[in-house]
Amino acid sequence: MTYRETIAYLYNAMPAFHQVGGAAYKPGPDNILALLGELGNPHTRVRTIHIAGTNGKGSTSHLIAAALQAAGYRTGLYTSPHLVDFRERIRINGRMIPETEVTAWVEQQRTFLDRLQPSFFEMSFGLAMDYFAREQVDIAVIETGLGGRLDATNVISPLLSVITNIGMDHTEFLGNTLPQIAREKAGIIKPGTPCVIGESHPATMNVFLKRAQECDAPIYFADQHEYLRRTRLRYAGECELHGLYQEQNLQTAFVALYALRNLRIFQFSNLQIAEGFAHVCTMTGLRGRWEVLKDKPLVICDTGHNSHGISYVARQLKTLNNPHIWIVFGMVNDKDTDVVMRLMPDDNQSPITNHHYHYIFTRPNTHRARTAEEMLALWGREGAIAIEDPEEAMRYALEHAAPEDAIFIGGSNYLVGQLLSTFDQRPTTND
Repeated sequence: MTYRETIAYLYNAMPAFHQVGGAAYKPGPDNILALLGELGNPHTRVRTIHIAGTNGKGSTSHLIAAALQAAGYRTGLYTSPHLVDFRERIRINGRMIPETEVTAWVEQQRTFLDRLQPSFFEMSFGLAMDYFAREQVDIAVIETGLGGRLDATNVISPLLSVITNIGMDHTEFLGNTLPQIAREKAGIIKPGTPCVIGESHPATMNVFLKRAQECDAPIYFADQHEYLRRTRLRYAGECELHGLYQEQNLQTAFVALYALRNLRIFQFSNLQIAEGFAHVCTMTGLRGRWEVLKDKPLVICDTGHNSHGISYVARQLKTLNNPHIWIVFGMVNDKDTDVVMRLMPDDNQSPITNHHYHYIFTRPNTHRARTAEEMLALWGREGAIAIEDPEEAMRYALEHAAPEDAIFIGGSNYLVGQLLSTFDQRPTTND
């Protein structure tokens, strides 16, 4: 099979969450343990850091990986979803897994995969752990897919567990309250294993404290460490990641690295952490986090896709001083779209005189997406149009925006991923 044929087989044979939504979710460890067992249990031969959370877990994972790379460690990184190429999910020192590795692995495991019928995510994680073990990485940073307790990645025994924050997302699987969701995320905390919590929210703090006590696990709340915050600010310098929300992710990643260093297995300096943070996108290939794609007009994209993440994006949009801001926006149907719509700014909310927002609602390329007309109806305000095709919506924005204007792309990972391919500002690292 060619690489293209391999990816087509994987999408057709295994349910992928971004294509079919909840039908792709297979909670529990049975499938992944069977797959890993077939592969010789590679997850037991790789040292790992496990990261969960409603938002920021991708950025935090990349920040930690970049710091470890800067310290000279051969670092695996497993994240999801991908934006453009499936191989973005599996990297070593920022380099995506080669196409030949993916194709050879699938050909070798195809009979077993057809019999087991794992989810797309389970397959991806099995491939990642097998690849990391064979490549003898020093450590791998593993991002959960959905939740924590029942996530396929929760079969690992990490050196450190990290939970970035808790927000209302995937409530059909994780619960309808913050404490319920926190209990699912807290499931990644393991006996005797240090855990770092990014945000000490009053509604969830006791959930984490109780789980840590049950596991006899040292616990750090990143936003309560004044000394660590001051130290992080002193050493962090510039960071390639922009956006108001990244301050919290930087702090969480720094405290996580502090907790990891305390284990005395890996040694690195604060200056090496700063080096990693300063070049995180270049070193790890991270994209889509308040990323500038073009200068005139200014084109920015961001993968924030639920009310917790969009709240930061909306605040950031209000800081832009461009006279006209064109917003190419689309969402999937299992997100809290009505809340997001109330958060997004309009002309009446602008702190800048003669500051105008123009919304172009569109439909991301997934069966789960809301139509452009649905989005327009939910918006219910003036200054918006609906263009179903994302690339046509993008062309409309570029044709109507003046050089001094700004264009924002967001609302969905899938929309960002689709439109990223039309820009070549910073290509991802390829083999």
